[in-house]
Amino acid sequence: MADLSAQFNLTVHGIGVPQRVLDPGEDGTWIGVPEFETVLDAVAGRSDVHLTFDDGNSSDLEIALPRLRERGITAAFYVLAGELGRPGRLTADGVRALVTAGMAVGSHGWAHRDWRRLRPGEAEEEFDRAPRVLADLVGGPVTEVAIPFGSYDRHVLRALRRTGVTRAHTSDGGPAEPGGWLQARTSVRGGLTAETLAAALRRPALPRRARQLGARAAKRVRG
Repeated sequence: MADLSAQFNLTVHGIGVPQRVLDPGEDGTWIGVPEFETVLDAVAGRSDVHLTFDDGNSSDLEIALPRLRERGITAAFYVLAGELGRPGRLTADGVRALVTAGMAVGSHGWAHRDWRRLRPGEAEEEFDRAPRVLADLVGGPVTEVAIPFGSYDRHVLRALRRTGVTRAHTSDGGPAEPGGWLQARTSVRGGLTAETLAAALRRPALPRRARQLGARAAKRVRG
């Protein structure tokens, strides 16, 4: 049953057999096709659950898109603009195909850097160049972002607001405030079952919810 007082955002990274060499630890968020279909079964028909994809892997187009269309599910894809066209990644035409199919496209930055630790010159690529490149592909402004590694502080949030971001997605886990500028998401990990996924899509007990909110508040003011 949908919990209309809360919004749940799920994040998928890669699906199926990777078509590129994965970064250290990345295999933990890479799931099989049957696991992905378990996610789709849980999401279908629930207005309180939003599905997102990070990194711009080629499986977004080759595996995810046809299954999303079969079920009438729309999703948002947060793409690494600087990785377009590389092995195992989306191409420019792939991004256009997602938009043509009715999917949303946002920015995941340029090169999957930690936005709290950018070196001189990198901020322009991450916050300005990446959305411009994607905007040229989708034919309109790209104003939503997914923060790499879920790593943010008050300086990162200030930079995003300054560059006109209308919504920023994190990896904080737990329910999000419907319509909030900062949106918590829960990453889908390998080994999930229908039961563990159902648990992730329920409002947590008060002690755990308090811990989640406290951790988010601390991240917003640190730095």
